[in-house]
Amino acid sequence: MKHSFSHILFLFLLPALLSSCTNQESAEPGLKDALEGKFYMGAALNGPQITGEDTMAVKVLKEHFNSITAENIMKSESIQPAEGEFDFSMADRFVEFGEANDMYIVGHCLVWHSQTPDWFFTDSSGKTVSREVMIERMKNHIQTFVSRYKGRVDCWDVVNEAILDDGSWRESMFYKIIGEDFIKLAFQFASEADPDADLLYNDYSMTNEGRRGTVIELVEDMKADGIKIDGIGMQAHYGLDYPALEEFEKSILAFAATGVKVHITELDISVLPSPWNRTGANIADRAEYMEMMNPYPDALPDSVSQGLNDRYLDIFELLLKHQDIVERVTTWGVNDSQSWKNGWPIRGRTDYPLLFDRQFDPKPVVGKIIELAGSEAH
Repeated sequence: MKHSFSHILFLFLLPALLSSCTNQESAEPGLKDALEGKFYMGAALNGPQITGEDTMAVKVLKEHFNSITAENIMKSESIQPAEGEFDFSMADRFVEFGEANDMYIVGHCLVWHSQTPDWFFTDSSGKTVSREVMIERMKNHIQTFVSRYKGRVDCWDVVNEAILDDGSWRESMFYKIIGEDFIKLAFQFASEADPDADLLYNDYSMTNEGRRGTVIELVEDMKADGIKIDGIGMQAHYGLDYPALEEFEKSILAFAATGVKVHITELDISVLPSPWNRTGANIADRAEYMEMMNPYPDALPDSVSQGLNDRYLDIFELLLKHQDIVERVTTWGVNDSQSWKNGWPIRGRTDYPLLFDRQFDPKPVVGKIIELAGSEAH
């Protein structure tokens, strides 16, 4: 039998092709694959990522993440900038991205004192609206929004940051006009619009005893009143040495003891010094102060990079230990260059708080987490 040249060439190349396929199949899994069956691995998305313009970020998202949160485009000022004028254009694209990639989709957020337009709280003459009007506006916003994505958005941050460090209530306009029951009403309105979505209360510094205690009381009161609440979101904007892991674990266990799931909602780890303990306002000190507060403008020293990797690994070891009560872990951004921490609380600073560097390459700890998750399966 005569064989064509192309047939002979195919037979010659077949072993190499098979080897290539095998290597691809045996390639190291992404974070989402390693953590499958333990908890969702999520990231917050900005506009260019949602639209697909940021192709590098999209590649990383598809490889390593199976949950997404809207970083800004679902906040009230974006969704309803004027009364009755809803803009769902970017929210639609966000949800479509999550659906196309079979992701756990998180809407952030329905009620928050910040990034809510002024019209929400005032009438046409600029006076503060009545309690009844405020409740109706809140209900209309929540139910119009949640109903649009019923059965499509898996989870909502219903209320964001309503409690202070000492456990007292933040005196937001929602609180001042409606009172403490604005939270219960918000959850009631959300559950009426989509009974099957997971509903969360979300806040930062949740390792503080005061805030932790009040949030636990809030959840227990809501459950006693028959109001649906499915989880507590612990924002995790942490540093290399704070909070203590013992306090982090204490909060995870205390929140889970109320019968809800724990979501780590906004994880990032700053390597920069905090300015909060500095006093005085000598203008002559400004240049020196800024330089001191931005110690790594070009790159991280190896020792600091190792400290960041160690810190992340310690946190994920703890989360894997409690994988039965932790539902999701979401980093607040995809790579270092896109993190809000770069300009906060001092403009112009360079930070390195996420799992992927400015070139979208995984930091060494990513492989360590994947390895750790694999060992947990045995």
